Amino acid sequence: MDAIIIVLIILVVLVFIALIKTIQVIPQASAAIVERFGRYTRTLNAGLNIVVPFIDTVRNRVDLREQVVPFPPQPVITQDNLVVNIDTVIYYQVTDARAATYEVASYIQAIEQLTVTTLRNIIGGMDLERTLTSREEINAALRGVLDEATGKWGIRVNRVELKAIEPPTSIQDSMEKQMRADRDKRAAILQAEGVRQSQILTAEGEKQSSILRAEGEARSAALRAEGEAQAIRTVFESIHAGDPDQKLLSYQYLQMLPKIAEGDANKLWIVPSEIGDALKGLGGALDGFKPGGGNGGSGGGGGGAAAGMVKPPRESPKLD
Repeated sequence: MDAIIIVLIILVVLVFIALIKTIQVIPQASAAIVERFGRYTRTLNAGLNIVVPFIDTVRNRVDLREQVVPFPPQPVITQDNLVVNIDTVIYYQVTDARAATYEVASYIQAIEQLTVTTLRNIIGGMDLERTLTSREEINAALRGVLDEATGKWGIRVNRVELKAIEPPTSIQDSMEKQMRADRDKRAAILQAEGVRQSQILTAEGEKQSSILRAEGEARSAALRAEGEAQAIRTVFESIHAGDPDQKLLSYQYLQMLPKIAEGDANKLWIVPSEIGDALKGLGGALDGFKPGGGNGGSGGGGGGAAAGMVKPPRESPKLD
């Protein structure tokens, strides 16, 4: 009885194990390689799959998603015999699980070595300056070579990126000095341009200021001359409107004589010859204001009195 129970338990365990081996669940974006007695039979796709237990064997499960593999820095010699370290990143995707399993032993290692050799061939034909400025060109050339070589392995290289290109330390120092010199040169040029532009603007401003000042002075002089002309015209009209006689003009003439002699620089004063006529006219004016004065002999006496009151200065000799 105990033996029968043991046998039943063994059968149940075997059936359970057979069921586990028969039912294969493959995740999405994955594939599995099935071998029968060591020979490739088929590829299991995502979902529920049935295999023959103890006969079919799932050898390898392959991830069909895009993979990212960074490679360590690789020393590469440029055309001008400089060693640079280049970091690369490969984006690849398995398109054929069977080829990726049977065509190459380790496609990751194969891609890495192929990347290194291809990179050395590409960089070997470039100098350092071109290497530092031609990343897109290097990426395109490297991707073309890798995609062609890995096609038979069931691998598609989607993208190749150069993470870093590190030249030697001495070259980095020289490049830094050169960049600093270029920046100083550009700064000096910009400063000179700024000074030049400032001087041009200052000159333009002074020119405009001079033009405006000259225009203002010209307008001011014109207005001043116009005002003086108007004043002279008004005085002239007032004089003619008042109809002054000889007596008033003689009195004004005598009032202007002291102003002619003003000033410390006047060493010689020339008495005009018309001063006698002016004194005569002034004497006649004073005689007219005398009480009881007449037009006859009294006028002559008044003229004598006036001549006695105001003594005309001697006329200085004329200078030839």
